[in-house]
Amino acid sequence: MQTLPQGRPLSKGDWTRMATKFRKDLDARIAKAERLRDKLDACIGCGCLSLSKCALYNPQDRVRMDGTGPRYLIEVGV
Repeated sequence: MQTLPQGRPLSKGDWTRMATKFRKDLDARIAKAERLRDKLDACIGCGCLSLSKCALYNPQDRVRMDGTGPRYLIEVGV
């Protein structure tokens, strides 16, 4: 919203620029949700180490060094 023009109505170009940025953000969120859906029953790097697979994919919770949360879902390409 910071890029909205001041003192004039939005033009088609303004709407197109905003929609393009919003679409990129939305596509990234959709991709993250799809990764969650597809890997929810696998090791997601969250640190719980409750699945037998976790010892293979995240031995001794080594991914905790990268931060909190489901690292294998947050980090694209991991």
